[in-house]
Amino acid sequence: MGPLFTAADEWSYVIALVLGIAFGYILESAGFSSSRKLAGVFYGYDFVVLRVFFTAAITAAIGLFYFDYLGWLNFSEIYVNKLYVGSAIVGGMIMGLGFIIGGFCPGTSACAAAIGKVDAMIFIGGVVIGAIIFDAGYPLWGEFYESGGKGSATLYEDLGISRELLLFGFILFALFAFWATALIQKKVSNKTHKY
Repeated sequence: MGPLFTAADEWSYVIALVLGIAFGYILESAGFSSSRKLAGVFYGYDFVVLRVFFTAAITAAIGLFYFDYLGWLNFSEIYVNKLYVGSAIVGGMIMGLGFIIGGFCPGTSACAAAIGKVDAMIFIGGVVIGAIIFDAGYPLWGEFYESGGKGSATLYEDLGISRELLLFGFILFALFAFWATALIQKKVSNKTHKY
């Protein structure tokens, strides 16, 4: 049995749209359209975002393993973005700075804008302006952007370990992060925060 569908399936866009709407609904239901809640990660008073995304990543990874094991999914057909080390680091820093300043990431800003939050709409405007500037200035930084290319790299291949061992280490790291952030939040949350 499987795969249930492939990217070439004419229904793949419809399925992606339905999954996207469901994902946005869950984000909103979990309170992730609140910039204060999202920024709480950086100020130490709320780590729900970190816990949810770690849990989602682990759940998805375990699901992929079992889907592969049951023959419902072929790992070799999963598209992995090409990695450019330098631009990934710089881009990650810029995105992190934007996250701290604006209180949103691109996904949560779309979720918040969908329910009419003006600050999220302004944030999306900034994202669009940034994309235009990046595109217009590409001749200036294109060489740096494509430097350090590693192709469709995966962490377990780069580390020379099995996928199972990487997942086990990732779960241990997540558990440590849950414990450490709970301690930080307990110290910081002597003050009362309301959203």
